[in-house]
Formats: sequence, structure tokens, C-alpha cells
Amino acid sequence: MLDWWFKEFDTTQHLLLWHPTDHVEHCGWSPQWQKGQSYVGATIRAVEALGNIPPVAAVIRFHDPEEAFSPGAYTAARQSGNASLAVVARIGFGDHVALDSAGDPQQGAMAHVVRDTPFGAVLRSCFLLAPVDGRSVADEIGLGLLQHCHSEFGYLSRCLPSLYWADPANRADVPDMW
Repeated sequence: MLDWWFKEFDTTQHLLLWHPTDHVEHCGWSPQWQKGQSYVGATIRAVEALGNIPPVAAVIRFHDPEEAFSPGAYTAARQSGNASLAVVARIGFGDHVALDSAGDPQQGAMAHVVRDTPFGAVLRSCFLLAPVDGRSVADEIGLGLLQHCHSEFGYLSRCLPSLYWADPANRADVPDMW
């Protein structure tokens, strides 16, 4: 479902479903994003807050999880059931995000790793943040990311199943609620 979500969301309204208070605006996907097909290699621009930190522009460029882990580790984790999905990206915040020659933001990286279980999914998120302009990353940023991530995936967990099963392509595994 989470993989489907990243391939489908494309409006501010979608972002508000994901986090009704921190998400402010969806500013668009790069041409590499293919609705319903792929977000790997694509960049999204948005405006979002991090808990008590006021809204700021964000740039997120998604990568193939195989690039983020030791060679073969992601494939092995999926085959063994230790991971079901990893969403990895380079991230940057602010109005003037520095990009490298490949178009990657230089302020940090994130990984959301999901493992399916008989009672639902377990999600672990990791953020690595680099100093900006020689200044260390403030503790408030880390705490804001923790609060934001916990909240956004909490909100998403409440609406994602219905959104996913409402898509005709996903009707085969709709659970019988009665």
C-alpha cells in the first residue's frame, strides 16, 4: 500500500490526508515521476512544517533502495521477509536547496523501511542530516522530524487502506469486513 501511495499522491489534498496540519502545499513532481508506475528517480517539491517548526520548502529526490544499502542487502531482506519495502531519498529544506550534479539535495538522506507482519506493518524511519553553512543541525530539527514522521504515518495508516482498495487495480485483496 505504501508503494502504491508514493506512485499515486499528486495534490495538496493528498498531502493533507497524509498530515492535515504539517503538510501545507504540494508544489509538484519532476517529469521522472510516473503516476501509478514509479517515483524512483523523481523529485517532489512541497511545503511542510515539522511539528513546532514553521512551514518550509522541501525537496525530496527518491532513489532505488538497492543504492542505499550494501549490495544485495535490500533484495535479501525482501526475500527473507525482513523488509517489504524501502523508500529512500535525498532531502533538502529551504528556498535555495543546494543540489549536486545529479540533482540530489545535499542536506540529508532518509529511509523508510517497512516490514509486513500478520498484524499489520512495522515502519522504521531514519534521517541523516548534514550541517548547513557550517552550522550543526539543531536538536529541534531532529525532534521535529521525529514528531512529524510519527504523526504523518499515523494519519496515513488510518486512511491508506480505504484509498488503496478504492483503486480498481487493488480490488482483488479487499478484506471481507463481515
